[in-house]
Amino acid sequence: YIGEAEIAQMKDGVHLVNLSRGFVVDIQALVAGLKSGKIAGTAVDVYPEEPRKNGDFYTELKGLNNVILTPHIGGSTEEAQKDIADFVPSKIMAYINSGNTVDAVNFPNIRLPRQNNAHRFLHIHKNVSGVMAKINKVLAKYDLNITGQYLSTDEKVGYVITDVNKIYDEEVIEKLRKIKGTIKFRILY
Repeated sequence: YIGEAEIAQMKDGVHLVNLSRGFVVDIQALVAGLKSGKIAGTAVDVYPEEPRKNGDFYTELKGLNNVILTPHIGGSTEEAQKDIADFVPSKIMAYINSGNTVDAVNFPNIRLPRQNNAHRFLHIHKNVSGVMAKINKVLAKYDLNITGQYLSTDEKVGYVITDVNKIYDEEVIEKLRKIKGTIKFRILY
C-alpha cells in the first residue's frame, strides 16, 4: 500500500510508523526514503517475514540510525519472557501465602497485609447479593471479631478475604462452606 510513489507524495522529513502488517510498506522503498532523507525516521514492529526466533532475523532496516525496530508481540522478547517467568510465580505465591490477587486478569483483585495473631479466611462465591452479609452473620454468631476484611467482585465472582482475631470452631468452617453460592472456601492461616 505504501511504496515508492506514495513515499514521493509525503512531506520531506516525515516520520513513518508501521504497526499494522508487514506487507503494508514496501521495505526497499522505505529504506530508499530513509537514506535520501525524504523520511526522517521510522518505527516498525511488523515485517514481511516475521522472525521465528531471536537472532534469526534480517531486514534492510537493521543498522540504520533513524530506525526503531521492535517485535510486534512485545511479550515474545527474551527480556519479556524472563520478566514473565519471574512475575507469574510471584503472583501465584502471593495468592497462596496471603490470598492477594492483585493484577489478576480474570479474577477480582484484592490485597490485604499479612496479619499477626489472626486467622485468614478466603471465600470465593458467585456474585450474588447477600453473600457478604451471610459470611458476617456466621462470624458474629460464633463471636469472631473481624480485624480486616475486603470484598472484590467481577461480573460473575465475588472474593472475600476475612481476618479474625481468635481461634475458630470447626463448625464455623462448615457453616461458611455451606453458604449458598460458595464456589471455594479456604483457611489460609
